Amino acid sequence: MNIYLRNLNYGVKQQDLQTLLEGFGAIDSVKIIVDRESGRSKGFGFAEMSDDEAAKRAIEELSGKEFAGRALVIKEARPRA
Repeated sequence: MNIYLRNLNYGVKQQDLQTLLEGFGAIDSVKIIVDRESGRSKGFGFAEMSDDEAAKRAIEELSGKEFAGRALVIKEARPRA
């Protein structure tokens, strides 16, 4: 399952998200979206987990929780149109 995470602190790194989500299961990939010009985080990212049940548990338990000083918004990512 592909997970969408937003309202990330701009200082959060991919490894930080990986560590946060590893408590729920194996992580296939983590990507924080950055501005092409400045290289600064745009405050959102994606994580891929092969176990859908673990991903759903992560979404349920982390939604609205504080992470790096901000309330995390996390949900299943919708496919690109």
